[in-house]
Amino acid sequence: MKQAFEQSAKFFSLPIEDKIKLNRKEYRGYTPLYAEKLDPSLSKGDPKESYYIGSLEDTTSVRLNQWPSDKLLPNWKPTMESLFWKTLSAGKELLSLIALSLNLDEDYFQKISASNKPDAFLRLLRYPGELGCCGASAHSDYGMITLLITNGVPGLQICKEKLKQPQVWEDVSHVEGAIIVNIGDIMERWTNCVYQSTLHRVMPTGKERYSVAFYMDPPSDCIVKCFESCCSESSPPRFPPIRSADYFNERFKLIYGSEKDLKWSL
Repeated sequence: MKQAFEQSAKFFSLPIEDKIKLNRKEYRGYTPLYAEKLDPSLSKGDPKESYYIGSLEDTTSVRLNQWPSDKLLPNWKPTMESLFWKTLSAGKELLSLIALSLNLDEDYFQKISASNKPDAFLRLLRYPGELGCCGASAHSDYGMITLLITNGVPGLQICKEKLKQPQVWEDVSHVEGAIIVNIGDIMERWTNCVYQSTLHRVMPTGKERYSVAFYMDPPSDCIVKCFESCCSESSPPRFPPIRSADYFNERFKLIYGSEKDLKWSL
């Protein structure tokens, strides 16, 4: 991970003119400061910048990825490709464990094409760290699970009881070599809140902060409905079935405020 964070820092330290040339297209590439507003009630976007790398598994979409030139950043692309494959492998193992915990077959997520054909994204993040508003406003991730790796600078907080008021926020301690796992909204819907999505935010600490998020989402045509093992007469499904693409597009319209920035075409 040290090499990945070094390469990430090299990219974000480039002049804005170079970064803008790789501006996000087809949900891949560079997102500048304040471009995303995770809390729609705020007047200004979040003070962070990021870089999205789409799935390397999907041969039909891998060509959509944007890469800094080798001349500009030697070894950047192979470093990120290696990180993608290693994190994807860890994510698939975790989904198998989640399936077993729900009294489902170990390969259940593969059977529904959620783990053998995930819509996986690697995202590099930089928070400048200036004191003031949140580096990332309070939100939950939208997909199945998110694997998060940080460079050790604090700032990440979670709210365990997200429906209670007032909300209580706790700092997430850094454990060297560990991966933080966020449950996403899709997993919450599938499991009828057996696994609840993680409400989290990033608070500024006065120090520059880097992290890597790996999102594992179901394919766009996946119908998300409650697993049979997670509902009963006494605990009926809390959410209606929804197509994965429709759920994501609803959320992304709120973040970016434009249909051109949707993850999937309508």
